[in-house]
Amino acid sequence: MTNPSSDNSAQDAGFKAVLEHLFELRDRLLRIVIAIVAVFILLSPFVQDLYNWLSDPLIRHLPEGEKLIAIGVASPFLIPFKLALMVAFIVTLPYTFYQIWGFIAPGLYQHEKRLVTPLLLSSVGLFYAGMAFAYYLVIPMISKAAVAFAPSNVTPTPDIAAYLDFTVAMFLAFGLSFETPVATILLISMGVVSVETLIKARPYIIVGAFVIAMFLTPPDVVSQVLMAVPIWLLFELGLLLSRVFSKHFSRFQAEKTAYEAQTIANDVPAITATGVVATTAAAGAAAATWEDTQYTYEETVNVQSTDHEEFRPLTEAEMEAELERMDEEFKRLEDKFRKEAEDPSKGE
Repeated sequence: MTNPSSDNSAQDAGFKAVLEHLFELRDRLLRIVIAIVAVFILLSPFVQDLYNWLSDPLIRHLPEGEKLIAIGVASPFLIPFKLALMVAFIVTLPYTFYQIWGFIAPGLYQHEKRLVTPLLLSSVGLFYAGMAFAYYLVIPMISKAAVAFAPSNVTPTPDIAAYLDFTVAMFLAFGLSFETPVATILLISMGVVSVETLIKARPYIIVGAFVIAMFLTPPDVVSQVLMAVPIWLLFELGLLLSRVFSKHFSRFQAEKTAYEAQTIANDVPAITATGVVATTAAAGAAAATWEDTQYTYEETVNVQSTDHEEFRPLTEAEMEAELERMDEEFKRLEDKFRKEAEDPSKGE
């Protein structure tokens, strides 16, 4: 019978563990927010310089003497601080990932930690590389094309809020697209797809890269090509790295399988040989006796067990034959009992 006190203690322990995890999550989120706020405060005196730096790729291609405009009343004040907040978030991104890693790392296997750590570091670096690619190559080319193809009676003077939204969208699009090698390696390492499958699907992936670029970039061919081609090349890089680290993936999978097998073996309670022998001896020595209102049955001969034979499940044909035999036996007994009920003298 279950002890209520033990159940209550187990529930209290589980509730305490959940609270500890929630407190740890709260503390780590607070550290992330504090880091972002601290960097934002440090950047606050330089918000105007930050926006001048961000708008430089567009200003260089505008007609001489032209500047950006501010449609909103508070835009000249709010937009630079909005940019400073975004920059603070991007600068503290490694620290944010470090706090997330510190929260989830205790629940990972050792081989998973060795796999996730380099992927996490490379993902941050690739995100920064994508943003740099967008700032130094893509945005200047788009700005130059937009100004060059503007009608002669139109003066290109973008709004500062619209330009900020455009650049942030480009940074996110190219930063995420540069994560293609990490996504490829993760899919292959987890066994979702194989290298051979991805090689066969290469034409479809190239087409998919152009489709993704069509949705993530402005409606111009230049930006779409500048995104689709890096996605394709980074996909090829992911395939190359997957081939290089294929032996490591096999070792990680073997270590995971061995660890899970060891965990299952430790969870199964061990049955001692002495206990098995004692139980078998007691069962063989005891005589099974039971009785009803008319007869008494007693097992007087120990029957040798044949459990050492390997268990083999019945086939479908054998199962049907066994069921037919049981039906015939039941019918025979039913006929016998019915005849005895009709003529009791036959039963005696």
